[in-house]
Amino acid sequence: MNTPAQDAISGVPRLRRVLSLWDLIVFGIMAVTPSAPVTVFGLSSVRARGHAVDTILFAMVAMVLTAISYGRMAALYPAAGSAYTYVGRGINPHLGFLAGWAMLLDYLTIPIFCVLYGSLIVQRMLPEVPYVIISAGFAGGITYMNVRGIRATARTNDVLLLFMGVVLLSFIVLAIRYLLGHEGWGGLFSVTPFYNPQEFHLGAVIHATSFAALAYIGFDSVTTLAEDVHNPRRNIMISLVTVCLFTGIFGALVIYLGQRVWPDFRTFPDVATAFMDVARRAGGTWLFEAMVLLLAVANIGAGLTGQVGAARLLFGMGRDNVLPRRFFAHLSAKTNAPSFNIVLIGVLAFAGSLNKRYDLIGELQNFGAFLGFMGVNLATIRQFYFLPIAGHRRSFWNDFLLPGMGFLICTIIWLGLGSLAKIVGGLWFAAGLIYCAVRTRGFRLEPVMIDFRES
Repeated sequence: MNTPAQDAISGVPRLRRVLSLWDLIVFGIMAVTPSAPVTVFGLSSVRARGHAVDTILFAMVAMVLTAISYGRMAALYPAAGSAYTYVGRGINPHLGFLAGWAMLLDYLTIPIFCVLYGSLIVQRMLPEVPYVIISAGFAGGITYMNVRGIRATARTNDVLLLFMGVVLLSFIVLAIRYLLGHEGWGGLFSVTPFYNPQEFHLGAVIHATSFAALAYIGFDSVTTLAEDVHNPRRNIMISLVTVCLFTGIFGALVIYLGQRVWPDFRTFPDVATAFMDVARRAGGTWLFEAMVLLLAVANIGAGLTGQVGAARLLFGMGRDNVLPRRFFAHLSAKTNAPSFNIVLIGVLAFAGSLNKRYDLIGELQNFGAFLGFMGVNLATIRQFYFLPIAGHRRSFWNDFLLPGMGFLICTIIWLGLGSLAKIVGGLWFAAGLIYCAVRTRGFRLEPVMIDFRES
């Protein structure tokens, strides 16, 4: 009888294993982007009452534990590389479909968030231009480029990554200089960002973490390269954990310095773009403008990638008749791009950006993502602790306690989501549950799996 790993790859052409551990780490860091903590700084600071750095570190614990579970499942199913597959194989195919349905919410909200936040950033540079004009230009621009078949992605853009590194390192140096110049060593080193007894509230920190965890979304994309890397059983897990640790430690440093430069979270001129004002205080106008440019370009690249990824995912669902084939499986004869889907995503991105609730859109991303994370941790427990695997010696610590802790912390973060995000996400999940029940005749048939390889 074949092992699960053999079953996962039997009959499938194998890709050449050419990627090293370092290649995976760089890919993961680019997927998350080092600037992600900057995006969540303002709202996390306000929600956590000045303890934004705690939200990054708390989320890091959940992500590292979940990364270990991802790595172990990727070693067992090296050709799968997705939460929905791990849940489907490790627990139940119907639950796997629902995990995929939750991930679909992620894909559909990424372009909305990029258009929304990118427009807010540009408006800080061009305050005289109405927001709706900027948003329409942002959504229309990325839609036009994708319809024409122009593929652009911030994940593989080495120039953008270098620019991010230069700007963020410049902020770190200038923030340290600012603090030493104004407050001395006491201003640079303080426990206040971690614990201020006058403001600290655990519930507020957990609620803020439910948004701040957005800084880690995308780390699991490393698992999609399981067939391309040398020694995937070892390197996938190491790279996942390293990416999460880097994001958490580097992000915590940036957020810590931001809190020290601007300690009063109640006085941000604009919560959504608060870090821009921190950058201006630390380094002047040029650093403010560089940070605006960094985030604007990053959101354009991520918006292009997110839109085409969501469009191709809808195409795959249309081709498999999960969605109406005539519309969603349409391909442009000229560009071979799913043009109907791209335009649809562009319209949704523009419409979704008009309410300016970037906090809600970010939490909706986390709603689906953390359901997937919880599922992967549970799948790891069932696969390694309860099911027999040839050559595997069961360990309570490794096979039950660690993924169990990952599940518990992810659940706590998920429960900390805002009420509106839970309602909207719950309605989406209920729709998927009803759809799965109807298509499988009351869960008696195997569900049609969502093919994320198209995205």
